[in-house]
Order: sequence, then C-alpha cells, then structure tokens
Amino acid sequence: MHLRLGTRGSALATTQSQHVADAIVAAAAERGIEAEVELDIVTTHGDVSRASLVGLSQTGVFVNALRDHLLDGGCDLLVHSLKDIPVEPAEGLDVAAIPPREEPRDALCTMGPLLAELPSGARIGTGSPRRAAQLRRARADVEIVDIRGNVDTRLARIEADLDAVVLAGAGLSRLGRLESATELIPLDVMVPAPGQGALAVEIRHDADPVLRELVASLDDASTRASVTAERAALAVLEAGCSAPVGAYATVEGGELSLHLRVTNTAGTLQLNEIARGPALEASAVGRAAAHALLGRGAARLMGAR
Repeated sequence: MHLRLGTRGSALATTQSQHVADAIVAAAAERGIEAEVELDIVTTHGDVSRASLVGLSQTGVFVNALRDHLLDGGCDLLVHSLKDIPVEPAEGLDVAAIPPREEPRDALCTMGPLLAELPSGARIGTGSPRRAAQLRRARADVEIVDIRGNVDTRLARIEADLDAVVLAGAGLSRLGRLESATELIPLDVMVPAPGQGALAVEIRHDADPVLRELVASLDDASTRASVTAERAALAVLEAGCSAPVGAYATVEGGELSLHLRVTNTAGTLQLNEIARGPALEASAVGRAAAHALLGRGAARLMGAR
C-alpha cells in the first residue's frame, strides 16, 4: 500500500508529517498491512511570499494549496497544524484524525531572561496578533516587532536585533529544539491559539476505507474534544488567526474545561471566560463561552464591530 502525504516543505511541516507517516505505517503493520508513506512537498503562497501574514492567515494561506492538491488526486492525505485551518468545513474533505496534542504553550526564547526579567523597552518578535496583544498586557513597557520566517530565522533575530522571540512550544518540541525555549509562558499569562499544539489529518470523502480506518486509528478523543470546543468558540466569535483570541481546553474524567480569552490589540483590555461541561458536548461548551464573551463586549475588543 503506497500512500502520498501532502505537506508544506518547511522543516517543521515535514517533521510533523513524518511523525504521522510513521504512525500510519505502524498502524498498518499491526493490521498485517505493508504500507509505505511518501512525503509529497507542496509549495504554498505563504511559503514564497515575503509579505506579512497578518490578515492573510485567516483565509488559510498555508492550507488552500494543500487542499486543492488533495482534491485533485495529487496525494492521498494531508497533515496540517490545526490552528492554521479555517473553522469552516472543507467541501469534499474530512479531518479523519487529530492525534494526541503536543505542548500547547507559547515559548519565550531569549539569551537568558524570563519574560518578567526583560528590561523596559525590550524588543520582542512575533508574527501573531494574539501573542502581541497578550505580551502587551503582561508587559506594557516592551516593544513588539512583527516578524516571520522559519524557526531558525526567528531564533537568529535574538542575537541580531531582538531581545526575545515567541514561538509555539509544540513546534520547538517536534523539531527537538525545546531547549531553545527560555520559558514556556504560563497559560494564565498567555492563552494559546485555538488548536495550538494539535495536528489534523485530512482525507477525501471518497477515500479508500482501509486508508480511512488507518488514519482514524491515530485519533485521540480527548484532544479532539478539546480542540472542538476551542474552534467552536472561534467560529462564534467570527474570528480567525489574525484576531487576538486565545482558547485552551482540557478534558479530565469526561469533563471538559475551556478558558477563552479576548484581548484588544493594545493589550489594555481583556475578557476571560471559563466554561465547563461534558466532553461529549464540546462544541456546545465552546459556543456558550463565546456567546458569553460577546455579551460582555468581546466584538469591540477584537475590532469586529
């Protein structure tokens, strides 16, 4: 059984795709199936553009080219960072597996100081409005610098012209680079992006049943429930990657707990909502939390209306 797995060509994308490929080969072996998974590199607009991704990211700049390739039959499955996927379902495709979540927290990378120890006026690089807003909330005296590029490019800025950069802890962990993090920022200081640390494996609606079953075997119920709540909240808020929205859910004993946060761009105003409910009703929990925040003025904080 030969499978083609579509992926972006960055080191992080290929690394996490290879993890999924290896898991599929192992799952097939357990079922007496000999499988081979080939990585199929797809170049997206976001990979070649040098412009800021703020605003573009909410339309799935890293996703659409991959999905078109899958729908056209160029590959058999895709692996995405879940936080990059628009909340609206993709016609003709299914998220057949959400494997166990990696480190959800954001990582502060410096030459030594923690966030609280950075000097006044310190320059912190990030390409995320959510991170920027929460950084300003935590440290109103620092300067936020918009950056982009791969992990090595961003880390190199620390020695060049920045005092710190903030990256996803999950990406550093998957690359075996978590030691580059000076601090994993506490969840009460910086709530992650909805779906952060999770992967999504997509297949076509008409995928071979054997492939569907192999991919589905990678699914983690607790992670799926958690990200379902987070993304349901994001959908109600009508926000995308360019909005300063954080959402993080956990599941314990069948009970889901969600922390939803909206911060204005300046970091001067912030709304938080904690919602709980059965993991089996994850979507309803997320929607309820978002409606509660909208009732308290979240749309104004996001600049939506």
